[in-house]
Amino acid sequence: MINELKTFIAVCKLGTFAAAGDRIGLTQSAVSSQMKRLEEALGFELFDRTGRSATLNVAGQTTLPRAEEICALFAKLGELPHDDATRGLLRIGSIASAQPTLLARALEQLRKSFPLVRVHVSPGVSMRLMDDLDAGKIDAAVIIRPPFGMPPDLTWQALVQEPFVLVVPKALPATKNWRALIQEQPFLRYDRASFGGRMVEAFLRREGLSVNDAIEIDEIPGLIHLASRGLGVALVPLVEAHLPMPAGVRIVPLGEFTFHREIGLLHRKPRASPPVVAHFAQCLRDAVDATAPTRRRSA
Repeated sequence: MINELKTFIAVCKLGTFAAAGDRIGLTQSAVSSQMKRLEEALGFELFDRTGRSATLNVAGQTTLPRAEEICALFAKLGELPHDDATRGLLRIGSIASAQPTLLARALEQLRKSFPLVRVHVSPGVSMRLMDDLDAGKIDAAVIIRPPFGMPPDLTWQALVQEPFVLVVPKALPATKNWRALIQEQPFLRYDRASFGGRMVEAFLRREGLSVNDAIEIDEIPGLIHLASRGLGVALVPLVEAHLPMPAGVRIVPLGEFTFHREIGLLHRKPRASPPVVAHFAQCLRDAVDATAPTRRRSA
């Protein structure tokens, strides 16, 4: 019944069977079937059904916190029954660009200090990792700071600021400034569904820049590679993992108009997190401090 309980929680949070199905990868009819099985197992209805709509009833409202507690306990079954601060399973979500650099350095220190802690890293974009954290699938997420307020039960730990730059084909004349290049050349767009892409869109609007959209993707290395092939220009964050840049591109700074994306750690409040998350957070801070002089020299 765990899957049915997780689906029930998704329906309660998102409001409809269809929205829950979209989030967890099920059809609306599959969600409906799971809810009927759950109701049959419990012996009472969770929803008041009218036509095609279904509204959580009093029994469903009472069941929701119990379902959340059961799913949270089920998620902890993978942890070893020892001291939670030094043993067990740590489930981390991380955006791709942080994995070979910041995350790798933090995990190196964590393994040295707590060799009995098992770690599982889930890749993903920031929004999906936030959803996974909310659903209890992971314990913490290394992501881009969301462009909206944080839920009150979550804590944000800022780690690094990455400046956005304009990446252009090396063959373009160096006499052109970044404004002219953005407006005259084909624009390779950072996917607007991502947090970074939203920042690019906000920057273009703020500066009153019109662009000739050519290609839109979510992968920063892909944008850089496309620029190196002469297919256009792209606004991307200057990420340590992507340096040095390919020979076919050059970086054009934005000067006083530079904007940044903030990378940080998102996790639940300490009382709701496994104790090892606090150790991991400290390892991330130490990893940032260890590379601070290098970042200042490259800024």
